[in-house]
Order: sequence, then structure tokens, then C-alpha cells
Amino acid sequence: MPRTRPRHALALAALLPALLAGTVLTAPTTRADTTRADDTRAQHPPAAAAPADYALTVSPGRAGPAIDRTMYGVFYEDINNAADGGLYAELVQNRSFEFAPADNPAYTPLTAWQRTATGGAAGELKVADDAERLNERNRRHLRLDLAPANTPTGRFGVVNSGYGAGMALTEGRRYDFSVWARTDRPSGTRLAAELRAADGTVLSAPLDLTVRGDRWAKYTGTLVPKVTTTGGRLAVTAAGTGTVRLDMVSLFPRDTYKGRPNGLRKDLAEKIAALKPGFLRFPGGCLVNTGSHQAYEAPNWERKRSYQWKDTIGPVEQRAVNANFWGYHQSYGLGYYEYFQFAEDIGAMPLPVVPALVTGCGQNQATDDPALLKRHIQDTLDLIEFANGPVTSEWGRKRAAMGHPRPFGLTHIGVGNEENLPDAFFARFTEFRKAIEAKHPDITVVSNSGPDDAGGVFDRHWQLNREAGVAMVDEHYYNSPQWFLENNDRYDSYDRQGPKVFLGEYASLDNRFSNALAEAAYMTGLERNADVVKLASYAPLLADVHQNQWRPDMIWFDNHRSWGSTSYEVQKLFMNNTGDRVVPSRASATPSVSGPITGAVGLSTWATSAAYDDVEVTGADGTPLLKDDFSAGDARWTRAAGRGDWAVVDGAYLQSDAAAENTLVTAGDTGWHDYDLRLKATKKSGKEGFLVAFGVRDTGNHYWWNLGGWGNTRSAVEESVDGGKQTLLEAATTIETGRTYDLHVQVRGRQVTLYLDGKKWGSFTDDKTAEPFRQVVTRDGGDLVVKVVNAQAAPARTRVDLGTDKVAPTARLTTLQGAPDAVNTADARPIQPRESTLSGIAREFTYTFPAHSVTFLRIKTR
Repeated sequence: MPRTRPRHALALAALLPALLAGTVLTAPTTRADTTRADDTRAQHPPAAAAPADYALTVSPGRAGPAIDRTMYGVFYEDINNAADGGLYAELVQNRSFEFAPADNPAYTPLTAWQRTATGGAAGELKVADDAERLNERNRRHLRLDLAPANTPTGRFGVVNSGYGAGMALTEGRRYDFSVWARTDRPSGTRLAAELRAADGTVLSAPLDLTVRGDRWAKYTGTLVPKVTTTGGRLAVTAAGTGTVRLDMVSLFPRDTYKGRPNGLRKDLAEKIAALKPGFLRFPGGCLVNTGSHQAYEAPNWERKRSYQWKDTIGPVEQRAVNANFWGYHQSYGLGYYEYFQFAEDIGAMPLPVVPALVTGCGQNQATDDPALLKRHIQDTLDLIEFANGPVTSEWGRKRAAMGHPRPFGLTHIGVGNEENLPDAFFARFTEFRKAIEAKHPDITVVSNSGPDDAGGVFDRHWQLNREAGVAMVDEHYYNSPQWFLENNDRYDSYDRQGPKVFLGEYASLDNRFSNALAEAAYMTGLERNADVVKLASYAPLLADVHQNQWRPDMIWFDNHRSWGSTSYEVQKLFMNNTGDRVVPSRASATPSVSGPITGAVGLSTWATSAAYDDVEVTGADGTPLLKDDFSAGDARWTRAAGRGDWAVVDGAYLQSDAAAENTLVTAGDTGWHDYDLRLKATKKSGKEGFLVAFGVRDTGNHYWWNLGGWGNTRSAVEESVDGGKQTLLEAATTIETGRTYDLHVQVRGRQVTLYLDGKKWGSFTDDKTAEPFRQVVTRDGGDLVVKVVNAQAAPARTRVDLGTDKVAPTARLTTLQGAPDAVNTADARPIQPRESTLSGIAREFTYTFPAHSVTFLRIKTR
């Protein structure tokens, strides 16, 4: 049966008339400000909406659940160009000439490279894949066939453009150059490296090297730019005659994070470190379990593989390459050793995730190969030895050879990621778990629950995990702000004796401050349930502002700047003030205002061609509201999304573009409520089925019945709120091509019932409250930390009872406040913490939490 999930689409604006009037007192705005808790003077002009009255009562004498030091962490995945051109500090793009159409159809082995010649020099260049290669796993290299120069100064070679706009170079800073090279000229070949501007202007003194011998050797040196630029280039040129071969052309800033060679971009690493994360989950994500699970070896040299850790350690010139799942090249210069080292550098628990031989992220294939499964299980055991083994062990010795004799102290390991085939996944997970626990009983093996917060796949995963007594389950979900406001109590009802929760990926679907407020409200529920939710990480972590595949993201960057999103500021505030134990507390709720589901109706498709006919809408009393058999054309319909190819064909309304996504057309009145929508639908071609919308207020706010969605693997009712979707109801229904279906949607108040070919398909009641006022209190040593989120347009005048007289008269006040549509950018950070001292603290005091704010009060107890 479809899972029914009651909820309520509560428009916060509708609450305001019901809120009680009170005195406005907003948060101080500068560190130097001192405000009394009962002061009625406004620090800012009063908000337009009247403040609401609340009560918050703390019970410090009662013990809530302990909060693990590792509760909040970060999840790193190479998505949004987060590694090469991002956290990994290498400035040369395509340094080993391995780019290929397998990575991206636009790529060639010379992507990011251009030929250059000076002084009349000439020559030929090509990328070779032959027996002269540097090594088997680095299969291509650049061959320069030099012709005699017309002048003694003539040089021929290549220029690399770096990532994005170019290489960010700072005047006077040191940049370490290296290249592997060989030559067939007995007397050697003169090689030069220099920094240039995009127009060819030379920006540094040249680095002169002489390549000697027909065996590969590494040549190094330092370049120092004379100017600061964000559009730098690296030129490598040769003079003379003969053939010189180049590979692994590299340029690293000397100033990496912690000064480590082959290291990390400093500003990005520092922003992550500033979060003080308790753990680092890596390397993904969809990278973990997509593509082939075969090794990078002859005869196929598979370029689309799941992430396999042994590909990523050892000397960088010997590491494999891969086609990144997100549509670009992955060099593995940033690999497992660097992940472990980074976790140690920032004081975070390492939490690697390995493939379970069941692909996810839309691929949904189980690999049935016992020998391959056995190999991956052994690889995972070897990974644990690499992390924890002594230097006398095989893999501990390899770790030591890379520069880290001490064990990394691995305690948790995840197997699999978002598998949509729970039974196939769990059969393989069981084999991993059995092998790991037999050899390493102190390692926590983490399972998962699929890609959604609920539904048949989620339920089956959890059933299997509970029955097997799994220690920890990794949940992932991305939802609208409203979902996060509605589901603060999600973990209140989880079994305290069952598996613990690792909330490995979650985010509200945008980067506005309203999204961050909803996430903050949800995090109060995570902390309140710290005995169940043991680990939690927002995702994704990093995104290149010019090349990205997903949003929202926590930290954005270009080639020389980085900035935290509004969600980063929320995460940082919580992660820096978590505390060690929850203090029981309770707060009054916001008065609830409800009403019927209202809105027009709509038709849409997603990567599918479909025809609709005989659309009829009637009121609950039978009153006709809309009747259209398209005999008179489509004049009653508005092409709301502006996509697709809609036309009346053979008496039906046909959307014929099988590649177009979200082609919504609408009809009717946004004030309609309590109605029946009936229609006929026929799939013509494409990947999915039908999208029938109701309760349509605009393109970002509606419900739709998604029949044959997700590649025609399942069906659901989704609610879209300001563009962010959440699933209300789900079933395994698929749609046949060429068959006509009768669809019926019945809306009564906030209850919706759906019929497919005359049979009830499912129903739900959308009546869950999106509570905008949330709080949690924790103890951090001798401090009480009162954390309040007010995600509404009205200030919240609140009577606080701390439950004890043993409190200091002043508190440290930290506030995030701003417009709900505010977005942090490279040039402006409207959302950032404001700190001050709040006086007048006592057992009982009144404080007004500003509209659209997150407030932390740190109060010393005596």
C-alpha cells in the first residue's frame, strides 16, 4: 500500500493576523552592543508584523541525552568541481593529458592546452598512448617533435589555461612547478616553464631545465609571478631538435593548507576547518556506487568506475584516473591518503564509504559476480589496515611510505550509498559486514536507507536494517523549507533501542536565508534526539560558482575567492556551539491557521511525449468548472513553464517533445477548492509517464501526481513549495506506452484521493503544521546554550524560564538575521553572525527574538 504521510502546507504569512501583539526588541547588531533582556527599546525599526507571545521553559535539573563530540560533521564529494580546480590545489587542468570523451563529450586529450611558439620556432605535438608511456595507469603523455628553430631563442610548446578564468596567481608568492619528461636527444633538451597572462604577456622569470636521457624523470623548480592576476597561464616550451615527451605537468601554490605538498587550497580548507567538524565523510555520494565495479586494468581500462580506494594512493603519477559521475574528469590527485590526512588536520573522525556492488543514483543495477564481490570485500579489509594497521603490515607500510607512520584511527566505515534495490543491497552489505566484524569487531559498519526520507524503498531498507541489528543507518533527503519546518519531530518516535541514525546528506532546496532558517529549525530536532541521531552532515559541501551540477551547497568558490552560504553560517553556529548534553526544555507553539487546498489544474511531462484529453473539473456539488475536449483548440490553457511543444493533434492535447522536462500548462482559477479533476492520458514515447497538477498557484507552488516518474520506476504525489519538492504519497506504479489511462483527482478540504482507471490509487491529508518557532537547549561545560529559531515575519516576544537562579547576569548573544530571500555571494554577506553581550539575565527574563532569525544565548551557570 502507498505510504500515507499527513502534513500541512502552512503559509507562514497566514499566521501573522493570529499572532498576539507585544513589544519589539530585536538583537544587537555589533560586538560592542550591550542590551538588557527586558529592555523595550528597539535596536532596529519595528517589523511590520506584530510580535507573537511565546514561553520557553528550561528544566536544568533533568538530564537529556548526551551529545557526541562527532555529532555534526561534513560530507565531501567531488561534485560541482569540488576536487580538481577546487579543494585540490593543483592549478594545471588536464595535467596528464588523460581527458577523454568518456569524461565529457566535449573533452579531448588537449582540453585546457594550446600550442605556442616563439622566435619562429616550429614543431608538431600530439598526445600519445603507446609503449613509451610514464606507467600503465597513466596511459597518455604529450609528445613534442621539435624542428630546428629559425633563431637561437625560438621555442615551441604548450600553454595551460588552468580552471575557469585561469590560474589565480599572487605577486611574490612561490609556485612549485614539476614535470615528468624524457628526450631522445643525447645531449639533452632545453625546457623552460614560465607564467603568462591570457594575452601572452610573460609574468615571471623563466625556469630553465635540461631534460636528459630517454627514461622518464621528474624535473622541478619554482616560479614567482611579478603581478597578481586571476587569469594566469603556465607555458612549457622546448628548444632544439628531436623529440621530448612530457607528462604530469604540475603547478602548486607553495602556500597550501598546513603547507602540505600535493595539498589543499588554503582558503577552502580553512573554511571547512572553521566549522570544527566532528567527522569527515568521503569520497561520496554518487561517486561511490555508480559505473563499473571492475578495476582499472587491461584489456578494457574502464573509465567509468565506482570509486575504488586503491586507485587513489601512492605517488600521484601512478594513480588511476576516472570519469566523474557528474560529467567531468577525476584525476585522483586528491585521494584516500589526502582525505585521511585532512580529517586529522581538522580534528575530524574519518568516515569513508565503499561501494556495495549495487549502483544507485538512477542506475539501479546489482552486480552478480561472487569473485568481484570477494575482491571488493578484501579491498575494504585492506582499507581498514591502511588506516589502522602497524607499519609492519602490508597496507600500514604503504601508509607509512606516504608519510604517515601513525595509524589514522578509523572507527566507522559506510558500505553503499542510496541504493534503490534494498534486498540486493542488503544481501551484499551483509557479506561486507560479516567480514569486517570478524576481523575488526571495533569498526562500526554503516548501512543506508536509500535516497528518500520515506516510501517503499526507505521502509524496506529500515526493515532489513532493524531485523539484522545494524548499528547505524545513513539517511539522505533533500526537501523544501516547508518540509523541514513540518518535520522537526521526525526522530521523536524512532526506536531508542534500534539502529542509530547517520543523517549523511540533507539540505533545504535553495541557498536563501529562508532555507537556512528551515534547516536551523530542523537541527533543533536533531539535537533534541541526540540519542538516536548520532551523526549529521549538510550536503553538498563545495561548489564552483561557474561549473556546478547541484544546489544548494554550503561553500561556494571561484578560482580565487570563497564564501559561505547562509546555510554555512547556520551550520557553523550549531557546530561551534553544540554542547555535550541536551537540557530538557519546552516552548509554546505558534497559533495555527489552516484552510482548504486551493489552486488551478495543470498538465505536464518530463522527458516524455504524452497526450491528454477530456479534461473535466467539477465542484464538490457537481458544478461544472472546466470541460475541455480540445475540439476548439487550447485557448483555455496557459503555457506556464514555457517549455515543450504543445499542440492539439487528432483531438487531444499533445506534448510532443520527448526530451523536454517540466512542460507545465495550466487552466482554471487559483481560488478553486473542493473539486474533482478527471482526464484521459496516453503516453506516446519517452522515459517517464504523466504529471497531472492540482492546487496550482504558480509554477513553483502546486501538487502533482507523478505517474511513471524516476525513469518510469515508481509513482508519487509531490508537493512543490517555492520550487522545492517533497513526496507525500508513493507507489510502484509504472506507465505503459500507447495505453490510455483514466485519471481522477478528488480534492476535499486538505484531503486528496486519487483514482487510476476507476480504482483508488491512494489518498493523503495535507494537514501537518510548519511550526516557525523552534528551540533546543544544551549544556556546554558550565554554560547553558539556548538556541532559538524564529522563521517567521513576526518578532517572537518570549518569556524565558531557565529553571535556576544560578545564572550569570550577562550572556553572550549571537544572532543570524536577515531577509528571507537574502543570499551570500562573493561580494556581499548579508547573513553573518552578530555578537554582543545581553544583560539582565535571571531565572526569568523576557527577550524578543527577531523575525527571520537564529539566536544563540550562551549563559554561564554558577
